[in-house]
Parts: sequence; structure tokens; C-alpha cells
Amino acid sequence: MAEASNFIWYELMTGDPAGAAAFYGAVVGWTIADTGEQSAGGVDYRMIGRSDGGHAGGVLALNAEMIAGGARPVWLGYLHVSDVDKAVDAITADGGAVQMPAIDLPVGRIAMVTDPQGAPFYIMDPLPPEGGGESDVFSVTEPQHVRWNELATSDPDGAVAFYKKHFGWSQEGEMPMGELGSYRFIQRGDVGLGAVMPLMEGYPVSAWNYYIGVDDIDRARDAVKANGGTITNEPMEIPGGEYAMNAIDPQGAPVGFVGPKK
Repeated sequence: MAEASNFIWYELMTGDPAGAAAFYGAVVGWTIADTGEQSAGGVDYRMIGRSDGGHAGGVLALNAEMIAGGARPVWLGYLHVSDVDKAVDAITADGGAVQMPAIDLPVGRIAMVTDPQGAPFYIMDPLPPEGGGESDVFSVTEPQHVRWNELATSDPDGAVAFYKKHFGWSQEGEMPMGELGSYRFIQRGDVGLGAVMPLMEGYPVSAWNYYIGVDDIDRARDAVKANGGTITNEPMEIPGGEYAMNAIDPQGAPVGFVGPKK
């Protein structure tokens, strides 16, 4: 059996990269380039830098044509696959859809798809980076990395079955949410990737939400408010003693943050 897929990249689509750079710089500590790399067909793409010198993902500037086509500010994750075209065929055969057909980029082959419930994400077969090594954009513990991947979906049972089948994940353990159902944990091997939950009020469509690690949740909450973001769920204690919160960045992309109270 093929190795289970990991999240290997995260991308913020936004109409205001400079505004996003100021916001995430203040809240997370990231550095986002002032100008975009024009390599991918004239698209404005900017790398997100961490304090340790690594990358946390990228920023895709939405242009007028993309916005006219329905693109909106959003965070999207990339899942590793060994054969993008084969994965696209399998996903569409199982009720998923193609948002962007497979294309070759200097960094590898990618496609944007949705799961059968409509949640979008990328799949990617990356070219090996110089020096080798696995992507470290996802970390269970570290600030300035995405630490938790949460899928809110119209059909949790169907979604769990889909990701187990196509990406080799497991689903063990859950937390009851009362009348809303269960918060079901998903794993890649022995690593907790995140969770699958039912759609709640205010979530009109199925979507992935990503929780970015911060050094201090109270400082991050204050920074969200001071830099034009909106808190949609105040910091709440989670198993293990840390805190998670939800927000909308100033450009309109939903995002989560997780970290300790200091």
C-alpha cells in the first residue's frame, strides 16, 4: 500500500498580498515577500517565510480575472500524491470534481480538486527539492507552522471514507459535540493530522480550515483585532492545555490559530 499522503504546502489566496503580509507578520511572525515571483504564467506568487529560515507556504495574489471567475480569499492545503493524473481520475470517479486541471510547474505537477462534499484542496507530485528532505510546513507542535487541519463537511461519514480511501489516513477517536454530532480525529500513521466535523451554523459550504501555530494565543488574539482581523471564536482550551481560536483575516480568508497562554 502506498504511503499515506501528507500536507506538503499551504497557500493563501488573497486580493491584497501586502495587507496579508502585515496581518500575518503581526499575528504569526511570518515574513511575506514585498513582490511576487512572476514565474508561474505571470501569476503574482509570494513565499511565506518563517523565523527559522524555512517556508510556511505561499501567497497567490488574486487578480481581477480570478475574482470574476469566482475566486475568493481562502487558505488551501496541498496533499502529496505520487501521480496527479491518476489521483484526479480516482477522485472524480468517486464524486469529487476538478477545479483546476493538472498542470506542470517548476516545482512539480499540481491540480485543484474538491472532495465529494465540495471542499477544495490541491494535490501535488512535487519535484524533489535541492538537498532532499520532506516538507515541514505542517507540524503538530511548532509555532509558525500549520499545526491542525480541520474539515467541516456536510457528510462527515462520506468525507472520512473518501480521505481514508484516497489518501491512506485513519480515523480513530472522537469528541462529542452534543446535538451537532462528533469531532472525529484523523491520523497519518501515528501523527494526528486534524479532525472532521459536521457543518455548523455560519459554515454554508464544506471547507478545510487550517490552524496556524502562535507563540501566545492572547498576544495573537490582540494582534488579530489590532490589525484588521475579526475573531469568530474566542480562544478555547483544547485537549493538552493549549488554546485554539478562529478568525477572518482583513482580506476575508477564514483562518485558525493555536498556541499556549503565557
